Amino acid sequence: MLSAVARTVVPVLGRLTVTTDPDTALAPGSIVAANHSSLADPGVVLAAVRRLGVEPVVLATAGLWRIPLLRGALTREGHVPVHRGTEHAARALEAAAAALAAGRVVVLYPEGRLPLRTDPADRAPGPFRTGLARLASGGAPVVPLGQAGARRISSGSTAKQFAGLLTAPLRRPAVHVHLGAPLHLSPDVATATAEAHAAVTAAWRTAATHLPPHRR
Repeated sequence: MLSAVARTVVPVLGRLTVTTDPDTALAPGSIVAANHSSLADPGVVLAAVRRLGVEPVVLATAGLWRIPLLRGALTREGHVPVHRGTEHAARALEAAAAALAAGRVVVLYPEGRLPLRTDPADRAPGPFRTGLARLASGGAPVVPLGQAGARRISSGSTAKQFAGLLTAPLRRPAVHVHLGAPLHLSPDVATATAEAHAAVTAAWRTAATHLPPHRR
């Protein structure tokens, strides 16, 4: 349901285009690692993955489960709440590993949080946490996803973010998603984290080249 909503809503908010490397495939049991830049980009990522014919499981902040209209849908569809900074945080990786074992495609944001800045510009992904490397240690292929342009839909202070979402259907900014070829990460967590960061950064750079220059 969430993927269907994203597929319907995102084209209203912006002009989404999607490209892939020649050998890209979202095989069952894959992990999609995406850069995180805006409150709008989860919808962008879901819409892009849906275009490739996949209904993924998403690791998302547990706060979304406190929204009554979302809680039931998130639970029914098997999405995984991440309780950051609590003793329950490890459960998210356990649930994600179970989804992979069941043949689902799992989407996660290795940065773990949105950037703490207010400008609408796209920048390279920030440092990655180790959750992706630990989840992929079981051998799951990792598909790097770079998205650029979501901050043109919504960024800045809370008021500006809501204003951006309200005006986006009139502005319809360009948004681009690029998925790279799957890779298998090193068994060493630090090395794997660096490999994943490089791959997602490369996908983001490719996505950014598809956007026209932006003026505030």
